[in-house]
Amino acid sequence: MEYLDFELPIKELEEQLDKCQIIGEESDVDVSETCKQIEKKLTETRKDIYKNLTAWQRVQLSRHPNRPYTLDYIRAICGETFLELHGDRNVKDDKAMIGGLGKIGDQSYMFIGQQKGYNTKTRQYRNFGMANPEGYRKALRLMKSAEKFNIPVVALIDTPGAFPGSKPKNADREKPLHVIFWK
Repeated sequence: MEYLDFELPIKELEEQLDKCQIIGEESDVDVSETCKQIEKKLTETRKDIYKNLTAWQRVQLSRHPNRPYTLDYIRAICGETFLELHGDRNVKDDKAMIGGLGKIGDQSYMFIGQQKGYNTKTRQYRNFGMANPEGYRKALRLMKSAEKFNIPVVALIDTPGAFPGSKPKNADREKPLHVIFWK
C-alpha cells in the first residue's frame, strides 16, 4: 500500500502491529495485549490525522493512487446484487461509463458512474475514465429506464479537474453545447 507523507505514522504503527502478530505466531509468547495496545494507538492516530487534514492533504487523498473507484463503491454497497448493463443501443458500449441495477436492502437502484482503472492496462481499457458520446448516451438510456420504472438513480462522478488556466486550448473555436434538463 502506498502512504502519503502525513500518513507515515499510520504506516509505522501498521508495521509494528504486523511484527507483533508475526512474533506471536512464531513463538509461544503471548503478545495479544501488546497487539491490542498497538491497534488502539493505530485507531487514535488515524482519527487524529484524518480529523485535522489541511486543504492540500485532502487534495492528495482525493488523488491517491489506491483510492476506491466506482465499481469498488458499487460492490461495497450492493455486494453481488449488481447487474451491469452495457451499450447505448446505437453505436457501442463505452467501457469508461459503468451502469446497471443494484439492490440496497429491498430497494432497487440504478447506478451510473465513470470507471478509470487500477493500472495502465485497465486504464487504457477504460479510456482513463473519459467517456465518449456513446457513454453519455448509455447513461441517458439508463436514466430514462430508471424513470420509466420509478427506480432511484445513484450517480458516482469521478472526472478529472477543470482546466486551471485562464483560457483553454482551442477556446476560439465554436463548440456546440448539449444540455439535458430533467424534470
